[in-house]
Amino acid sequence: MRTDRLVAILLMLQRREQVTAAEVSRELEVSERTARRDLDALAMAGVPVYSVQGRGGGWRLVGGARTDLSGLTASEARALFLVAGPASAATPALKAALRKLVHALPEPFRTQAEAAASSLVMDPQRWGSSRVERRPPRFLDELQDAVIRGVQVRLGYVDRDGAETERTVHPLGIVAKGPSWYLVSTTETGRRTFRIDRVSSADPTGDPVHRPEDFDLAESWREIADEVDRKRTPVEVQAVCAPHGIGILRMGLGARLEVGGSTTDGRIEVVIRGYDEYTLAGELAGLVEWLEVTGPPGVRDHLASIGNALAERYR
Repeated sequence: MRTDRLVAILLMLQRREQVTAAEVSRELEVSERTARRDLDALAMAGVPVYSVQGRGGGWRLVGGARTDLSGLTASEARALFLVAGPASAATPALKAALRKLVHALPEPFRTQAEAAASSLVMDPQRWGSSRVERRPPRFLDELQDAVIRGVQVRLGYVDRDGAETERTVHPLGIVAKGPSWYLVSTTETGRRTFRIDRVSSADPTGDPVHRPEDFDLAESWREIADEVDRKRTPVEVQAVCAPHGIGILRMGLGARLEVGGSTTDGRIEVVIRGYDEYTLAGELAGLVEWLEVTGPPGVRDHLASIGNALAERYR
């Protein structure tokens, strides 16, 4: 994610006034060659960085760049810190923000800027097969701001049954899952995830968020997504697959497929998750050339019934 690295380098320059390619390499865990390319990319994007040659040299910002934040708009800040994704080309707003950042980020703002850089996770995989595109939800900006500032929020929320509740939450991060947005937070009853399009009100309290020291938004979301996937697909099928069929299973089943070890006859053990036994049997019936289901018995019975029906119809 090159954009994230460029932001990190700018923050390093703000803090230290001068950095070397070796220091960037160590801190960002990239090669020195990559670090030099990133520093050159900042200059090409219009950011006034320059190199000092010789012993004790490195990279610096022209004039020290220690002014105020007045030149950075809210939309540019979001483009810079909240939408820093893996895209190879920066948007115009991001390029403008990169130029202005050298005249921004005084000491009081750095904590929030660094919080913003880790406040959002983009998960492109959608739940199920929905292709509905939704607009950004109403309270997205307010909740992102609460995450960055680290303040608690009095949250109004409407659940899937239409019941509305209100509670105080500790916002920890925002996740974009396909077209849907989620707030990851802690509450009096533990960690909770809220769909932001179901939020009916969001009022910051000003009280600081109690953030677990070891909290990592990306790791937390992986755990949440795995838990949701298992609830959506509670049935597990055990099977063995011919080695050349594993690729076909991966394409058709995606994350619902878990690949295990080899059996004595060279086939591969797999576990496949699905919504119910009948639906899962229907999905697997067309894979009989590569796949042998070993359990549970109910899925095998459905497969046998489907096979008999096919044989009767196409006899």
